[in-house]
Amino acid sequence: MTQIHDHESPQTAENLPPEEDLERLYTVAKTIQVCDQKIQKDVKAGTLKAATYPVAGLEAVCAGLALALNPDDYLVSTYRNLGDVIAKGVPLSPVIAEIAGRATGVAKGKGGAMHIADSAYGLMTTTGIVGSGLPIAAGLALSSLLAGDGKITAVTFGDGATSIGAFHEAMNLAAVWKLPILFVCQNNQWAEHTPTGDHMVITEIASKAKGYGMESATTDGFDPVATLEVLRRATESIRNGGGPFFVEAVTYRLSGHTSTADYSYMPKENLDAARGAEPVGKLRELLESSAVLSKERLEEIDGQALADVEDAFAFAYASDYPDPREAFTDVFSTKTMEISA
Repeated sequence: MTQIHDHESPQTAENLPPEEDLERLYTVAKTIQVCDQKIQKDVKAGTLKAATYPVAGLEAVCAGLALALNPDDYLVSTYRNLGDVIAKGVPLSPVIAEIAGRATGVAKGKGGAMHIADSAYGLMTTTGIVGSGLPIAAGLALSSLLAGDGKITAVTFGDGATSIGAFHEAMNLAAVWKLPILFVCQNNQWAEHTPTGDHMVITEIASKAKGYGMESATTDGFDPVATLEVLRRATESIRNGGGPFFVEAVTYRLSGHTSTADYSYMPKENLDAARGAEPVGKLRELLESSAVLSKERLEEIDGQALADVEDAFAFAYASDYPDPREAFTDVFSTKTMEISA
């Protein structure tokens, strides 16, 4: 298990971000956690029939992006996208409807969990192929550079994607053209069944950025405050014309690759240690112990997150599946055929 470094100094009320930022950070992280838990529960029960990828352990990284990015900034995510989707502010109800394959989903039920997008919220695409989002994000960043619109493009990906050719092509292009792009490696230390040490010899993925002359930083992805600080420093650098920035957030995958996948190959001692350090509970303890938020306020946030998630699932399950003829819309071909109900 890669060493996860602690925050450089003790976190007290005096050196924490403003209260409103911390409340939003916790709210987003808790909503991601509750929603992810509901998805896993319903998939395993057979209530939700979908191919989904758990995000437990990534909540702090995603919530940090919610605060570090502006509402009109672009974000490109992966198949493990739930946290990024919620962080970008896409309404929960059409998101869950999309995962459930319903007509009321953000892509009319045709994209599913791996292909959620809503450009109105800056969530430009989520991709199902490892590493494929990076060149797309580079293109979006180039469009902003040419338009001079001041937008940043962030792209998230796992540790496994950094061994894909498209990763290096996008990194090189971004560095040469000084694109306004934030590369965020969500290093959960497993590329499906392969531990990081089996597909690279370096221990710090952020060091790959040095080969392109790119600014980089590594943060403890289980430390919400430290992660927020690093992401904000990165976006500030980009907005000030510093060119692309690479952030490695070191986390740990807390379950199998998919909702129903076996994970007996993961060392139990590492998994137990990671689960004991998960970021949402850690943030809650910090906010309560430092008196930033009261226990009552935290319970209110927890209750609202649960209610929002339950409402979204109720909406999704009450929605119809798409009409089969919908398969012929939103496509380039004009050919049609008769479909029997």
